[in-house]
Amino acid sequence: MIETERLRLRRVRPDDYDASYAMWSDPRVTEFIGGLPSTRQQTWMRLLGGIGHWTALPYGPLVVEEAATGTFVGEVGLFHFKRDIAPSIDEFPEAGWVCSPAMQGRGYATEAMQGVLQWADATLEAPRIVAIISEANVASIRVAEKIGFRECARTTFNGLPVLLFERVRTRS
Repeated sequence: MIETERLRLRRVRPDDYDASYAMWSDPRVTEFIGGLPSTRQQTWMRLLGGIGHWTALPYGPLVVEEAATGTFVGEVGLFHFKRDIAPSIDEFPEAGWVCSPAMQGRGYATEAMQGVLQWADATLEAPRIVAIISEANVASIRVAEKIGFRECARTTFNGLPVLLFERVRTRS
């Protein structure tokens, strides 16, 4: 578990399904992430994949909750999706973040990812972490820049233009 000033981050569990489905089925959430709201089955498979991620790798998705209330905020983490993208990012963890619409605009994605990156710097040997962001997703681009990512390439993914960001590991 990772704790920040306002948030608690923990591994995904099956009982996160309802909150996760509510978020991933909202078109405002998926507008820049695949474009289509998730079905119940897709959400369930994403949840199971997240649980499996942690079984196969030393990182994966985390549920974000408000520390004071336990309210579901969203999901963040580091991933390895073996994406068909050039340039290849297969050798590096991929950062991702998403907040439910009711929780957006409060700085939660930035705060949660700062916690994830501090944890990653302390526990992983990843010299570089990457992120793929839609060119149109201004809010996520701002988060990426705030947490130390810089644009390193412009490419396409699933036929759509995307920006590839990177964060080179900081050593203390």
